[in-house]
Amino acid sequence: MAKGKNQYVVPTQGGWGVKGEGNSKLTAKTDNKADALKIGKEIAKNQQSELTILGKDGKIQNKNSYGSDPFPPKDNKH
Repeated sequence: MAKGKNQYVVPTQGGWGVKGEGNSKLTAKTDNKADALKIGKEIAKNQQSELTILGKDGKIQNKNSYGSDPFPPKDNKH
């Protein structure tokens, strides 16, 4: 299965949005970050891609991979 577009949770004027990599338009717009995260996570899971979460300052806060990561992090939880 081909990997889909990476997704981004981004701040917008008056809310938050989800945007596919390379897209100029938002896929979804929400009033709060939590809703944008839910939508972005579902899209990234369906497309087996990466979700990048930006803060209000536009800097990367976190990334989550939902595809086939060739270098998955070691899980330190027991």
